Amino acid sequence: MTTQPVSSSPSSSSFTHDSSCTYDVFLSFRGEDTRTNFTDHLHEALVRKGIRTFIDGELVRGEEISPALVKAIEESRISLIVFSENYASSRWCLDELVKILQCKQSKQQIVLPFFFKVDPSDVRHQRSSYGDAFVHHERKFKDDKEKVLKWRRALTEAANLSGWHFKEGEYEATFINNIVDGILSQVLSRTYWNVAKYPVGIQSRVQDVERHLDVGGNGRRMVGIWGTSGIGKTTIAKAIWNAIAHKFEGSCFLSNVRENSMSDGDLIKLQEALLHKILGGEWKIHSVDEGIGVIKKRLSHKKILLILDDVNQLKQLDNLAGVGWFGEGSRVITTTQDSGLLKCHGIDLIYEVQKLYGNRALELFSFSAFGTNKPPKDYLELAQHAIAYAQGIPLALTLLGSHLRNKDKDRYILESYEGEPYTGIRKILQKSYDALENSMQQFFLDIACFFKGENKDYVLQIVSNSKNKVSRDCIEVLIEKAMITIDHGQIQMHDLLEKLGKDIVHEESPNDPGKRSRLWSYEDVEQVLTESTGTRNIKSIIVKLPRLAEITLNPECFRKMVNLEIFINCDASLRGHINYLPNALRLIDWDRCQLQSLPPNFQGNRLVEFNMPRSHIRQLDGFKHLPNLTSMNLSGCQFLEKIPDLCGIPNLKELDLSECTSLVEVDDSVGFLTKLAFLDLDGCVKLTRFGRRIRVTKGYVIGSFSAYREIVLSIFQYP
Repeated sequence: MTTQPVSSSPSSSSFTHDSSCTYDVFLSFRGEDTRTNFTDHLHEALVRKGIRTFIDGELVRGEEISPALVKAIEESRISLIVFSENYASSRWCLDELVKILQCKQSKQQIVLPFFFKVDPSDVRHQRSSYGDAFVHHERKFKDDKEKVLKWRRALTEAANLSGWHFKEGEYEATFINNIVDGILSQVLSRTYWNVAKYPVGIQSRVQDVERHLDVGGNGRRMVGIWGTSGIGKTTIAKAIWNAIAHKFEGSCFLSNVRENSMSDGDLIKLQEALLHKILGGEWKIHSVDEGIGVIKKRLSHKKILLILDDVNQLKQLDNLAGVGWFGEGSRVITTTQDSGLLKCHGIDLIYEVQKLYGNRALELFSFSAFGTNKPPKDYLELAQHAIAYAQGIPLALTLLGSHLRNKDKDRYILESYEGEPYTGIRKILQKSYDALENSMQQFFLDIACFFKGENKDYVLQIVSNSKNKVSRDCIEVLIEKAMITIDHGQIQMHDLLEKLGKDIVHEESPNDPGKRSRLWSYEDVEQVLTESTGTRNIKSIIVKLPRLAEITLNPECFRKMVNLEIFINCDASLRGHINYLPNALRLIDWDRCQLQSLPPNFQGNRLVEFNMPRSHIRQLDGFKHLPNLTSMNLSGCQFLEKIPDLCGIPNLKELDLSECTSLVEVDDSVGFLTKLAFLDLDGCVKLTRFGRRIRVTKGYVIGSFSAYREIVLSIFQYP
């Protein structure tokens, strides 16, 4: 039998303890019924998963529930109530239940009931053993009818909550594992954001916004957080999320909305992400209008928290968070630099983030420059001078402090920071950039132009084999200098620093993009690829468009780009053929490539990653010696018929050939790739010749070989 929830439960992502709670879970149960069996096993399973669980096994029962027990309930994030046959016969269990439901109301505590071999309707209506218990209670407490009525109401309320029903004949171990996994994935797994290394002044700002939000109050509210770039809007939003997200049935934090909503396709992805983070599962939306309908229908009765970070267009709000879309008690927070946009959407509750001045500015600067909340006395005047240049912008204070850290007084040269607001801040940022070694400068520019928001390990894999010898130490240095942060494994960078990086690259050659080191603007990329104006200066190109577009390639467009290391095409249709690809390339990510084969002079011996999914590629005869290649994705290449000898790719770890519907043969050499950890052949319906022995290192093989019934795979696992 399967374990089914009585009704749906909240859904979210990876498990992190809430530092504001002493316990993750409080267990309420009838000792004589379940202490030595179900509840004990449930407690062990919770603890084994790292869930901080309170169980009152050592507490002595008195006339009233003890202050220690009350405190444990109040300091728990979730209460699990195990309703068993004799639960209602215990006045202490009933008093616990009343207190738990009070915390649900006052602290938005999550309450989950378990019905252990009892019918939820018997609990709800006090029938069977629950009815017998109340016959006794009404006789014993005939002079305190209000107490008995309070217990009845509590049982009815709790039995109406979403929970789980354990029936006779079910496997207890399976049931408990499903429950614990559900609690982890659906309730405890809300993301907690890294707010700031030095959160000076954050708490008071969070409290100001919380007064606007009135969490726990009636109705629905939309609140805007408004201020200039670098003022700390996102930092405040993250801190608020950490403080209140657990009080909602579902929650979603959409970062960098401006960057991630350039096209209707991007908006659809954000709609899908919103539904996934709140309801779980995978969602496939086909149009923005369809997404609006699905969101309104599925979330109209759900109490949610939605944070939209860095909104700059009204259509983003219109398509992600319309007025009245979400359930009673929902709260929507929007961060933006445009207060007019908020007002146009009907958001009147707007918190303006003020600049940091006085003692708070001094404290933030001092932490960054000296590691303490105050500067040394002989540095006070210089510190105040530096603060004046930062113009109250927290980002500028942090960067300036980090740049001046450990420097003698005579090296506190600040005059060059003066100028208009952006110019002054730009000069502060520039100083931090100029202080980096060349390899770290190049890495910084790569992040600013291409890799903001990307997975840290993925980025390191791409750049680690470059001439600049980027390592994890570079990331640590950039973090220490407050130039990047790592959130949930992703590299993040403030908008001002991103702009600095792109400005630096643009200034390499303002009028001729072919002479710059990096290209990301569609107009610049189109000019270089159609007119063949690229030069040896170009190291990286990414084609990312606000809309579907087509570029007709000049056959010689890559000829002069002998130092090109990274080429990523996200969504453009690149038509035509090419006669040359640079041998310096380390990453080729070219979706729907129309080339039938790679240029014959392309050696590819520096390639680390080769992705051409859904391309027209027909043969890979040039893949003779690729010692650095670790990942190859050719999924959906419907014209590809054969995978040649792969012995020259000894470090290959991932090979995706899924949905290559014309693929007939994979060379036997695939069986001798000792580092192969992932091989996907799903959907290769014509595959008839394939190596019989595959060595897989801590990985797996996915296969669906309907055309070749005699394939037998021997999979050897290597530690």
